[in-house]
Amino acid sequence: MSTANVRDIEFTTIDGEKASMADYAGHAVLVVNVASECGLTPQYEGLQELADDFRDRGFFVLGFPCNQFMGQEPGDEDTIKEFTSGKYGITFPLAAKIDVSGEGQHPLYAQLTTVADADGEAGDVQWNFEKFLISPEGDVVGRFRPKVEPGAPELVAAIEEQLPV
Repeated sequence: MSTANVRDIEFTTIDGEKASMADYAGHAVLVVNVASECGLTPQYEGLQELADDFRDRGFFVLGFPCNQFMGQEPGDEDTIKEFTSGKYGITFPLAAKIDVSGEGQHPLYAQLTTVADADGEAGDVQWNFEKFLISPEGDVVGRFRPKVEPGAPELVAAIEEQLPV
């Protein structure tokens, strides 16, 4: 499996503050491109459960809203925050909206998409709620396509392998 390291990549939080993947050094992280008006949006519930279940063991979920798939994340950052916290009780960190593919692809996703999934396929994100697992060292160690539910045994097992605590 190919690997990429994302440790030094910066991004903007949903609150407009600068952040870096280095802020999560020493933690396992699940990066997910999210959308509020997608058939997979109910995955927010499972993502929050993962964040809650493994928080004390050094794990974070990071959501990256993206409007590139049929315009399914049309709102601004305030609208996204209101929706995710109000409807799903999301407390895990969210970033400002980004592009996960194409000409404006965020540098984080330029690295993430070099890693292959379980079928050996790398390349562009296929849809909303694609998941990338990052080790405490900043290496991308797993890629899970959109229809893999947050509670799927293969995803939970991969997270547990990376937990630092």
